[in-house]
Amino acid sequence: MASALNGPVLAAEKKEVRVKKPKPKPEDRDEPELLTVPDGWKEPAFSKEDNPKGLLEESSFATLFPKYREAYLKECWPLVQKALNEHHVNATLDLIEGSMTVCTTKKTFDPYIIIRARDLIKLLARSVSFEQAIRILQDDVACDIIKIGSLVRNKERFVKRRQRLIGPKGSTLKALELLTNCYIMVQGNTVSVIGPFSGLKEVRKVVLDTMKNIHPIYNIKTLMIKRELAKDSELRSQSWERFLPQFKHKNVNKRKEPKKKTVKKEYTPFPPPQPESQIDKELTSGEYFLKASQKKRQKMETIKAKQAEALSKRQEERKKAFIPPKEKPAVKPKEASTETKIDVAAIKEKVKKAKTKKLGALTTEEVKLKLEADEKKKKK
Repeated sequence: MASALNGPVLAAEKKEVRVKKPKPKPEDRDEPELLTVPDGWKEPAFSKEDNPKGLLEESSFATLFPKYREAYLKECWPLVQKALNEHHVNATLDLIEGSMTVCTTKKTFDPYIIIRARDLIKLLARSVSFEQAIRILQDDVACDIIKIGSLVRNKERFVKRRQRLIGPKGSTLKALELLTNCYIMVQGNTVSVIGPFSGLKEVRKVVLDTMKNIHPIYNIKTLMIKRELAKDSELRSQSWERFLPQFKHKNVNKRKEPKKKTVKKEYTPFPPPQPESQIDKELTSGEYFLKASQKKRQKMETIKAKQAEALSKRQEERKKAFIPPKEKPAVKPKEASTETKIDVAAIKEKVKKAKTKKLGALTTEEVKLKLEADEKKKKK
């Protein structure tokens, strides 16, 4: 009976046992499959259910703002308070001290919202409009404030490079915004950027390169090529270096050469010859064996020779003032050519014509004839 009962039990156990298929480990998957994010996927928003007990302690941040921002902040502060109250964060504006403060409350459940509120007041202090600054409260948006004031020492050079970043009528800045999907605001010694994390990284590189005297157009070209390459799914896992342009520096800093070049002498192991002393020079010339009176006479003769030479030079310079300058040769006037003949007959004809002309007022008969001739002309 026992064996008969055990038979169906064993059969039932065999039926219940199922073969489990081994799950593919993450190590076995392809690298591009692990790195790619599925289309349409979005990180779920942080809700109160994720942190029902709230925060243990209150935390706060404060930042100063310049005087010229006071009027704008006073206008938009009710909107800032309304936006932060939705996340249970208090905001205060102190116009006397010129500061903005944000702090958490007992109802605050998101631990990272205070960091986003801090970034919000920082952006408002750096002349970013409220419409753009409020985007920082979103989960997929970040910000970066790049300090460029200390990168260039010369003030004029700094202004030129900052203007190069903005471009003519803001065209360079607009191109960067379109390529990186970021909002960029250049104000004073800082550049404020709002957008996705990948865009912030690219904008920071372009800004720092521009302040290092690399024109932003080179970086814009590479960004345009990268955007086109990103559309191709096959090239995602490949290196893009072969497609990206490589620009070379044209103005290479050459080492300044000195005005006076010193030519090095050839190395010799022997020391230089010993210079001759005054006694050795006198011995070679024979002065050493002369008497004191003879030496004195020789010295006086050399002095007199030098004086005579100087005197002759001085006299020559004085005589130069009395030497007359060289005159230019006088130009002789050209003689009247005898070849030109006077036409006597032509002169006689002119005189006859002059005699025939009557001087004075016209006679009455002549006046009538003239009037009749004028009337005939008018009728025609």
